[in-house]
Parts: sequence; C-alpha cells; structure tokens
Amino acid sequence: MAAASSVTSPLCTWLVAACMSVTCGGDQSTCPSMLGSSSHSNKRLFGGSKWGRRKRVFLSKCSSELQSQRDLISSLCGSSFQGLMTSCLAFEPCNQYYASNAPFSSLFGSTNVRVPSNRRHTREAMAVAVQPSKEVATKKKPVTKQRRVVVTGMGVVTPLGHDPDVFYNNLLEGVSGISEIEAFDCAQFPTRIAGEIKSFSTDGWVAPKLSKRMDKFMLYMLTAGKKALADGGITEDVMNELDKARCGVLIGSAMGGMKVFNDAIEALRISYKKMNPFCVPFATTNMGSAMLAMDLGWMGPNYSISTACATSNFCIMNAANHIIRGEADVMLSGGSDAAIIPIGLGGFVACRALSQRNSDPTKASRPWDSNRDGFVMGEGAGVLLLEELEHAKRRGANIYAEFLGGSFTCDAYHMTEPHPDGAGVLLCVEKALAQSGVSREDVNYINAHATSTPAGDLKEYQALLQCFGQNPELRVNSTKSMIGHLLGAAGAVEAVAAIQAIRTGWVHPNVNLENPDEGVDKNVLVGPKKERLIIKAALSNSFGFGGHNSSIIFAPYK
Repeated sequence: MAAASSVTSPLCTWLVAACMSVTCGGDQSTCPSMLGSSSHSNKRLFGGSKWGRRKRVFLSKCSSELQSQRDLISSLCGSSFQGLMTSCLAFEPCNQYYASNAPFSSLFGSTNVRVPSNRRHTREAMAVAVQPSKEVATKKKPVTKQRRVVVTGMGVVTPLGHDPDVFYNNLLEGVSGISEIEAFDCAQFPTRIAGEIKSFSTDGWVAPKLSKRMDKFMLYMLTAGKKALADGGITEDVMNELDKARCGVLIGSAMGGMKVFNDAIEALRISYKKMNPFCVPFATTNMGSAMLAMDLGWMGPNYSISTACATSNFCIMNAANHIIRGEADVMLSGGSDAAIIPIGLGGFVACRALSQRNSDPTKASRPWDSNRDGFVMGEGAGVLLLEELEHAKRRGANIYAEFLGGSFTCDAYHMTEPHPDGAGVLLCVEKALAQSGVSREDVNYINAHATSTPAGDLKEYQALLQCFGQNPELRVNSTKSMIGHLLGAAGAVEAVAAIQAIRTGWVHPNVNLENPDEGVDKNVLVGPKKERLIIKAALSNSFGFGGHNSSIIFAPYK
C-alpha cells in the first residue's frame, strides 16, 4: 500500500484540483469528505459546541454514503486502486450536503456554496479529467532499420590453449584438457581432477604490478579481452579513431575473485592490518570489466552479469542489445572464472556435483554417457568482440559470424536441479528462435550445455529433440567433454567453438560417449571423430544454478 500511495500521490493532488473546480466551484466551499469522518477529527475541527455536534451528525451521514462508494470500488478495482478512486469520488458532495444550509465554506474563507444543477454532468467532467490524451497514448517511435551485430574478434584462455585456433584444433582432434590438479594439495578431497590451466602468462597483456595483486579470474579476463581486440584488428591506430564513448565492456563471472577473498579471510585471522587493501574491489565480479575499460579508455556501457554458469550468454546477449539499440558500436563481452582452489573444489564436492573418476581424468567428463558420474570443474575465459555491421565494414574488419539473437528464461523450480520436464529449456530455445527470426529447420548445429550430470544432460537432450527432432541434418556436441565445465566462462568459450565451427566447416567430436543413455539417439550426437558440416545456424546453450537458461544463435555472415 505504501508503494501504491507513493505512486498515486502526485496524480491525486492533480485530481483534487480538478474535482474541486467541478464540484465546488473554484475558490468556493469544499466537500465535507475533505474534512474526514472520524469523531476525533471532527472534535478537533469543530470543538464540543452544539454547532459542532450537529456537524458531526451531518458528517456521519455523509460518511456512510461515501463508505458504500469505497466498498464498491474496492470490489471492482482492488485495494491498490481504491485509494486513488475514493480520493477522487470524495470530492463529490453527498446527498445530505445539498440539503444542508451549514456554512462549511467558512472553514476555508468562503461564505457561498454553489450547488451543481446537474450531477451527471459532474461525473462526466471528472471522468474526462482522468482520461489520458489521445496524442500521448498513441504516439509511437519512428520505425528504424535494426542494427546488425557481427563477431570480429575472439580471445580465449582455456585448458586446451590460449589462442582461438589452437584451442579449436585441439577440440577437433579430440584432445582432453582434464588432468590431476597441481595448483594445491587436494589429497583429502574425493575429487582430485579438473580442467586446470597449467601454464599461463600475462606478459604483454597485463602490467606486472597488477598481475601480482589480481585474482586469476581478472587476469584471464583482461588477457582474453585484449587478445580479442588484437584478433579483431583493433591496433593502436584503429583505437585512436574509435569513439570511446560508444565502446563498452560487459564481461561477467559466476564466482568472482574467490582466491583474493579467501586470502583476505585468512589474513583477518591474524589482524585486519594484514588484509590486502585491494581484497574488496578485486573480489567483486564487476571489476574485471571496469579494469579493462580503464585500460582501454572505453566509456560506453560497462558492467558485469552473474547468472552462475549461464553468465557468459547473458553478457553476450546484453552486449549485443546495446549495439542493436544504438547505445554502442563496439562491445567486448563474455565471461571468466578461476575457482579451482580449495574452497571452490570443496564447495562443489559438498554439492555432490563432481565426478570422482580420479584414476582416469581424460575419461571423467562424458556427457550423455550412461556411466557419467558428475561434471569436471574447469577454468579460463572467453571474450567476443561484437561490432555493429556498418562500423565493422567501414574499418575493413574481418567478420567471423553474425549474432542473430537469443533468449533467457528461468525454470523457477530448484536451486540446482533442472525442471523435470525441461519446460524452461524448451521455452528458452523457442524464444531464441522467435527473437532471432530463425526457423527450426535452419538450426543444424547445437553446442549443448551438457555438463555430464545425470539429470541435466538428458533433460536438455529431450528438450532439443522436441524442438529440432524433425531436422535430419541436426548435429549436437558438448565442448565440456574435453575441457570440463568453465562455470561462468563456459558460454563464451563454447560460443568461440560454435563460431569456429561456422568458420571452418568442421564440428568437434563428443569424447567418452561409449554407452549413450537409454532414449538418446546416437545419430543426432557427433561421434568420436570430427565431422564435416556446413552450418546454416548454430545454437549454443548455457544453463546455471538457480534455473537460469540461455540460448544464443550465430550464423555465417551474408
């Protein structure tokens, strides 16, 4: 009710003036309902005199009629609208008012009361007062041609390489980036494997001083972002020509700076004086985008989104929308995560979500296989350089693919489990098709979310078959079978894989798919070797804890 009151107060103030001019005649007497009807208010206004007692009786009669009006409005319009309408109706005098000779106007400095000769006219005038202007209600924005968004650069930091071509060639060859964890002693954990990045250098990409202080998720993000710029031909000369107010950064993270935050907690056990003064800014998910923008001088849209493992897709879609709406010409977008540390591993172990196939790490991640026992954690970053088509053409950029659109939905069901009938996934895919204007028949490649969990893989597969099952050309694979689950970075890295498939005409295999789940058609899934495919449109899915679903669509630029 407080919110409703705050919204309607300015309107009610206006209606007061309108209604008073209609019912009471400008500066003449107002209506008794303005004075209220409680006995306390009446006594305060009129005192205990004989004249005051007569007025209280009079007001009581008026109140009963007004209350019937309020009750009717409440039943028709609901309580949130009641306050607005009753405050308006309150300014129409009740029957007793017209029959009374009492000088109410004396309270407001006027001695004459003008009685309206036609009450129907009064109601019509009030109705007109609240009716919106036709000109305002029907005015529309001019129709403009929608701006197209293309991908002109890519940057990655992954367990299979830190260059988009090296990364994708390893995927095509079926190389696994999953191995035993070496960054810390994890002997006490039931899971001791991950898609860990063994060697990584920020030389030439991040200032040494920052490299020592930043969390890895930020280092991965900055490096992948700058690599995307270099891959897109954004040289120093080109950078000087860009309108930096129309260039933005939207790169997210699911977990943020967990290592920085964990180290701060350990330091606090000794004293707050031992804490890193950068622990708060370097732990927050937005600071990677902010630091990259500071480095580049880009003053356009800048923030991060965190929707668990769907983070990257959400960032890519929102970045593209900034370009489509004309708010930016160039956007760096994607995701980054580095959660392979004791607290990160322990947290997912506690969720019972991870594979425990420690004896054979390369076989641990096995989407759609009946012997899967959970997902494998990974780390890294993926960044796309998105650009408005005409802007890209003017500077002679190499266009890798076109972003056609996407969508997101929420299962609204469970924190970690997918909806039993896959309703959220199916709705998301269908909305992505509708938003992008792509027909089901044109989608012949899907990079699935497929993390290698018992429930998730099957629910996604069933939703995809329900939507695309009639397409004989459909091929589906999971990049996670070779690099594990990169959490908030997964969607961006898999978007790179989808774009590389469009560029090369090859889709990478599904490794470890030896005994597909019952009901899974092996003919739809890519086999153990890479396959030739001329892609019409590629769909990439990412889903996250909390029931977040996202689907994005790329196609060859034509």
